[in-house]
Amino acid sequence: MKLPIIRQLYQNCTEEQLDATLEVLEKFTEFRGVSDEDMDVAGELITNICGAQEVHAQVKAGASEKDALNGFAQKVMGSIDR
Repeated sequence: MKLPIIRQLYQNCTEEQLDATLEVLEKFTEFRGVSDEDMDVAGELITNICGAQEVHAQVKAGASEKDALNGFAQKVMGSIDR
């Protein structure tokens, strides 16, 4: 999960675009012929898209973009520390 990528996705994609992309990537990972390397890349993209969706939700709830991104980063770091 990379905050600069999440920021880029948040700033340049609508929630609908993120939802559609996430659905395609999830279906891609279900294909039997996907290599481990491709699965790793898809997994990283999925986590970044989910992060951007969460930032969209926080902004929609009233947070500023900066606060939403910082709050998300703190939440992720808090979970890693556990």
